[in-house]
Amino acid sequence: IIQLPLQTPLFLIQRLDNDISGSSRGCDPLAQTQRSKLQHRRARINQQINKEMRMRTGAENLFRATTNNKVKETVALELSFVNSNLQLLKEELEELNSSMDVYQTDSEAVNVPMIPLGLKETKEVDVTVAIKDFICEHYGEDSFLYDKEIKELMELRQAMRTPSRNQAGLELLMEYYNQLYYLDQRFFSAQKNLGVHFHWYDSLTGVPSCQRALAFEKGSVLFNIGALYTQIGARQDRSATAGIDRAIDAFQRAAGAFNYLKENFSNAPSLDMSSPSLCMLVRLMLAQVQECVFERITLTTQDTHFTSQLRLAQEAARVSDVYLLVQQTMAQPLMKDYVPFSWVSMVQVKSEHFRALSHYYAAVALCDHMWEEEEEEAEKAFLQCHASVPAGPQLSQVLRDPEKRRKLGKAHLRRAVIRHEEAMRVHSLCKILRKMDILQDVLSVTHKRSLDKYSELDREDDFDEIAEAPEIQSHTHQKPDIVPPNFSTVKVTDIFQRLGPLSVFCARARWGPMRVICLNKREGGLGLTLRGDSPVLVAGVVPGGWAEEAGLREGDYIVAVDGKDCKWAKHGEVVHMLKSCSDREVEISVVTLHSHDTQVSMCMSYQVERRAVMLSLCSDKENTRHRLLSGAKGQSSASLLNWNRKKKREGSTITKRLGSAFSLSFGSIRDTEAMY
Repeated sequence: IIQLPLQTPLFLIQRLDNDISGSSRGCDPLAQTQRSKLQHRRARINQQINKEMRMRTGAENLFRATTNNKVKETVALELSFVNSNLQLLKEELEELNSSMDVYQTDSEAVNVPMIPLGLKETKEVDVTVAIKDFICEHYGEDSFLYDKEIKELMELRQAMRTPSRNQAGLELLMEYYNQLYYLDQRFFSAQKNLGVHFHWYDSLTGVPSCQRALAFEKGSVLFNIGALYTQIGARQDRSATAGIDRAIDAFQRAAGAFNYLKENFSNAPSLDMSSPSLCMLVRLMLAQVQECVFERITLTTQDTHFTSQLRLAQEAARVSDVYLLVQQTMAQPLMKDYVPFSWVSMVQVKSEHFRALSHYYAAVALCDHMWEEEEEEAEKAFLQCHASVPAGPQLSQVLRDPEKRRKLGKAHLRRAVIRHEEAMRVHSLCKILRKMDILQDVLSVTHKRSLDKYSELDREDDFDEIAEAPEIQSHTHQKPDIVPPNFSTVKVTDIFQRLGPLSVFCARARWGPMRVICLNKREGGLGLTLRGDSPVLVAGVVPGGWAEEAGLREGDYIVAVDGKDCKWAKHGEVVHMLKSCSDREVEISVVTLHSHDTQVSMCMSYQVERRAVMLSLCSDKENTRHRLLSGAKGQSSASLLNWNRKKKREGSTITKRLGSAFSLSFGSIRDTEAMY
């Protein structure tokens, strides 16, 4: 137990919480940090919203069903009361989602705050009964033998509900996401659904959604991976280049997660996972990356050279443009009433703020730089800097005349001051942004700087009307990248691997009941041919031999020898077990596959095994499961998301080509078999 003094600063408690939670599987749900309190309040409001919506649904059903006027009046009054409560709860949730200062860095540096995204909340799900029933019915095994595995799965899901805000939290979410691939293969089939309902709440509105599709669980976890990246990016100390680089990486990975979700899912049950919302989030993350790029260039540009200041002006204009695009996306019909007002205000403030900075740096380049005739490159950069040609003399003449440069610089400063004032006006209209002192400080400092520069250039005898300065042409030297999630970075082991190799023992496979075959070795051997690893396949039986008389059939899979499980056993191990029982009767437990789809997958598995045998030509070749699963992991981007996929599955051609592979004579593939 760590005891802290009563006067311990809150930010030290937060750091201690992050250090402790980083080494555990999830954050302590009782940890009293600002972020955990925020998540608890959000979870409480989500539950209240869910309760009010159920009440509203019941009241609406009663209103439609009844014919009594008095009952209708009473129900209508109750509906108005419930709708008022819902509106208040949604406003409270919006205020929580707008608490951007909680996720910002503890550094004293003055930076414009970033917009993070809160995690989606979920209810507890108990899959114990459903998985046990499936193991008993489908796999024909004692479900109580898998209590440990079920408990491990439940603990992993519980831990991923409260991930720590660091790399350990990301790895925890990815670990659970990767486990869902195995869970899907083991227990979810097209013919039968487990009947487990997954409840998730909308990240921004708190509206609950419920589906039985495991892909809804996958998509929600993937959404939280992107949301956690936004929080990690927002908390970075951007007063140094190292922190800016970490923020850029986090926001690019957040954009990659949201974009991956947008491209692979459709018809999402919640609005935060819909295509317009994800498109807005991707653009918002890329805009924040562009802002970080501008901050890094500002830190690394120490000189006041003409071209350096022009580069800053164009970078600032680029940031303004991308935020303007985000603002337009938020104004779309579906998003207009969905996105929090504080987000819309923040994006508009940033668009105006960075547009003002672009004019300010253009004025500094014009007025603080002594022009030299031989600077042809600087002249070329200046001609390309403006989006349109300003009225008056040619720009080349302006550069060589100090007075004309001063007047054009003054015109840019005038536009900068106007933009600063517009940013401050929008800021003052939002109650939540007014509470953010650091944002107000940034706007005030930059506004005062432009005013001071304007006063410095202003003269008493300036009676000429100031020409309108053109907009700065946006340009960037580093475009943001969308970094897709790399699920292979977190290696996981199938929790239910004791059920057997996934290529055979999966939910989509169909086989007959397990049979126990008793064999006695005669002169000439057992009369069977074995092939492959994990599990070993009975490739053929000798007509009239002891194996055929005992009931062993071609195509059976050996799952146990004398009660010892050998689903994962290699070819040589099974042979050794059979030979060690040569002086007595041996019991072989076998199963026979009946599913055509499984035969197709097994044929593909067999082709991989055959290539491995031809390369190694030995009985103790490496288990092909690792090769098959590594291939599946490499294709995780296509295999983990199968809920309302936009891309059509490719499998019909494989079925036609390989569907009759089990009917081939085994004489043509003797190099993979051994007779016993």
